[in-house]
Amino acid sequence: MSQSTGAPSQPPAQIGALDRYFKISERGSSVSREVRGGLVSFFAMAYIIILNPLILGSGTDVEGNQLSIVEIAAVTAFTAGVMTIAFGAIARYPFAFATGLGINSLVAVTIAQQVTWAEAMGLVVIEGIIIVILAITGFRTAVFNAVPPELKAAIAVGIGLFIAMVGVVDSGFVRRIPDAAGTTVPVGLGIGGSIASWPTFVFVVGLLLCGVLVARRIRGGLFIGIVVTAIFSVIVEAIAGAGPSFVDGEPNPTGWSLAVPGIPDSLGGIPNLSLIGQVDLIGAFTRIGPLAAGLFVFTLLLANFFDAMGTFTGLGKEAELMDSKGNLPNMKAALVVEGFGAVAGGLTSSSSNTVFLESASGIAEGARTGLANIVTGTLFLLAMFFTPLYEVVPVEAAAPALVIVGALMISQIKQIDLTNFAVALPAFLTIVAMPYTYSIANGIGIGFIAWVVMATATGKARTVHPILWIVAAAFMVFFGIGPITDALA
Repeated sequence: MSQSTGAPSQPPAQIGALDRYFKISERGSSVSREVRGGLVSFFAMAYIIILNPLILGSGTDVEGNQLSIVEIAAVTAFTAGVMTIAFGAIARYPFAFATGLGINSLVAVTIAQQVTWAEAMGLVVIEGIIIVILAITGFRTAVFNAVPPELKAAIAVGIGLFIAMVGVVDSGFVRRIPDAAGTTVPVGLGIGGSIASWPTFVFVVGLLLCGVLVARRIRGGLFIGIVVTAIFSVIVEAIAGAGPSFVDGEPNPTGWSLAVPGIPDSLGGIPNLSLIGQVDLIGAFTRIGPLAAGLFVFTLLLANFFDAMGTFTGLGKEAELMDSKGNLPNMKAALVVEGFGAVAGGLTSSSSNTVFLESASGIAEGARTGLANIVTGTLFLLAMFFTPLYEVVPVEAAAPALVIVGALMISQIKQIDLTNFAVALPAFLTIVAMPYTYSIANGIGIGFIAWVVMATATGKARTVHPILWIVAAAFMVFFGIGPITDALA
């Protein structure tokens, strides 16, 4: 068990309605642990309120229009809050929601270049409706159940490495080496091989602090680590004045990634939610044609479908909520609600919302039920009004929790029979492809294809579930979508 905050509290003598509904005692948790877990999940993923506007706001649609960063920030927090609370209340799992990274880049960089923003978000809504239908019919659950246990374990391990990768990259601990350096080495440690910035130094201090607290099984260790590191970052910035990572449009490598820690100038204000409802469901099909629009929907669908499946697997295993067959109970209801995340994201122009990997930090803090989601979602809704207060917590203060979670999730590798190379290779490819390609869906797709090929080559094709064959074929189309699109253009 990866729980690091000590033994669970004893169930109360009189189990209340809240306890019964969320199964708090049944899952060995307590209200205080759920609250702490919800807080940690929020701090670990709240950077999306800043990052999503930067991604969507950087794109220009086919008519030259840009979305307002302030408005995107408001709908990002709003949608994350509503979907996180809805999932917690209905599915009753501690899996928080927010705009899916990767999908938002696809919308901003690729889709919006050929259609308007309203039309692009219409495609997101359509993709979400299809996801919901697939979930209601039970197809998504069937796909989930068709995945071999070894691949499920590999998905969990890959997600652990991926989430750790997100932490070390967001903190500046690992950075891309510029092409001008004239080297074939793609990434390196810090700046020039050194921890040469104050924000990265804060991350290192926070990582060691969180690690010690978790190792010593201090109750609330990750939450304490994030809060202390955030306070430390404010002090460091007040003394060193590192500033933001971009100053007047010019890069400042030693600056803070997104939020610059400090005392806020104001408490907040009324959020602008005018982007809600700015969607066109049919415009893209008339503008670029049914085939091209359909390919965009297919790409969104496959990425969203398997990103969510992989995240469900990883988080479910980390929270020890899986049944004896490695499946998540009440999976159908959970997948239906998750599908509505894409619909909600399109309707609010915040891009498709899905289960967020960073929820693993709250799970590591002790969250086991949907009550933690209620806490996280409420904080997202409050963040719409108090963005200046939220911004005093920089990414570098929350990133240590992601690395710690990655270290905890790696333990799932013991469930994989690495002595059987027909199993080891697909599992290995699944694990490494996620951080290397910065995509959960890519890792799952490569693993599925490799599993089918290896099983066939070793005379075990009949052991492969028919759905796995279909999904592997779909991923082959997905990985060739670029040439296919060019050929049809």
